[in-house]
Amino acid sequence: MKPIVAVIGRPNVGKSTFFNCVTRSQDALVDDGPGVTRDRIYGDAVWDEVAFTLVDTGGFTGPSEDAFAAAIGHQVRQAMEHADAIIFLLDGKSGLSPFDREIGNLLRSIDKPVFYAVNKIDTPEREEALTDFFSLGASSLYPVSAAHRYGINDLLDALIRTFPPPDPEAADSQEIRLAVVGRPNVGKSSLINRILGEERLVVSDVPGTTRDAVDICFQRRETAYRIVDTAGIRRKGRVTEKLEKFSVLKALRSLERCDVALIVLDASEGVTEQDISVAGYAFERGCGCVFVANKWDLLPKGAPAVRAVTEQLREAAKFLSFAPIVTVSAHTGQRVERIFPPVQTVYRQYNTRMGTGQLNRIVEKAVQTNVPPMFRGRRLKFYYATQVSSRPPTFVIFVNYPDAVHFSYRRYLLNQIREAAGLTQTPLRLLFRPRSGKGESRPSGRPARPAARGHRERR
Repeated sequence: MKPIVAVIGRPNVGKSTFFNCVTRSQDALVDDGPGVTRDRIYGDAVWDEVAFTLVDTGGFTGPSEDAFAAAIGHQVRQAMEHADAIIFLLDGKSGLSPFDREIGNLLRSIDKPVFYAVNKIDTPEREEALTDFFSLGASSLYPVSAAHRYGINDLLDALIRTFPPPDPEAADSQEIRLAVVGRPNVGKSSLINRILGEERLVVSDVPGTTRDAVDICFQRRETAYRIVDTAGIRRKGRVTEKLEKFSVLKALRSLERCDVALIVLDASEGVTEQDISVAGYAFERGCGCVFVANKWDLLPKGAPAVRAVTEQLREAAKFLSFAPIVTVSAHTGQRVERIFPPVQTVYRQYNTRMGTGQLNRIVEKAVQTNVPPMFRGRRLKFYYATQVSSRPPTFVIFVNYPDAVHFSYRRYLLNQIREAAGLTQTPLRLLFRPRSGKGESRPSGRPARPAARGHRERR
């Protein structure tokens, strides 16, 4: 595994800006207000051809009036425990604080490389502000400016020298990337904690607790997973705070880099319009999808309850009729293990590649069984088909009039491919293209007439 480096410090010292600077991304939310980051945020970084994982953490404040202070403190301690090295980020502009001293006392018992970095030092003249921080007991301090990359190179040079040499025999295992999405407060973080078997994410009854998209890697029965907890996606009319707007955008972006989306809904409240909107976001981005009906322990026992939710979901989300449905309770752990078999099936089908011969036999049989309609007195001709990509499986059929293929016939061909190829639980894409060089691709409008002899343009 790549070395793990945790970035810790009190609120608003610039940890998320530092994280984005080192990972060269915008994965951590940045705002002028303290307490933006609550969970651990993981990101990949490379320096001098050495790869490592950087972990952004919430601001450590100790006991306070903040309802999340104790949970954030727990997350920070866990990040320190799992890290191979620690960067203690301090604020060179506001100076030393009692919270800095508290963190410094905590670090004295840590037997790991610790780097004391004083942020917001953007010129050599401002390095005078380092003096007060030597009282923390650090043998050396690193003046940096995350916003301007001042001093970052020296810090990273020193950091990677502490890493153990890489194992040349270690091979990167392929991982299944899962995005856990849904509207606020349906139990996304609770579900991930139950899957992992530990309190990795902050859980609260307050909607909007999760703000960042949080990547967590874990292993289950020799299969590697990367699971992403995302902020709850509200209706646009309710997204008013600037920070929450960024959170929703990040949740949508996480769908673009996942293989399978776990669409979590609250079974005790039934299927809502917003649940279907979230499912639509996943469908539009071509993700494999598994519906997870959470809070099943709050429903009456028996088959009628299962049938009612299933029928309601199938009726409301017809565009995801192929997506499996799993009923669970993150609170009790009921049937949580049943999530993984359909995930494996969806992932396998999502990565499927078909041979051109097999695909063309399926399309040829489908066209013979249900002859395509006429178009302006001419029969639609399907010449040949090929798969152009996977994730999801995407097929192109070359036809004489691509835009004349009715959506109902498109759906018919897609269903025939789905059933014949056994791709019953993954999204599929079907595109129609003109056969090059045949001059038969004018789909609409009147055919172009040749100009009459002697015709002159009128001025």
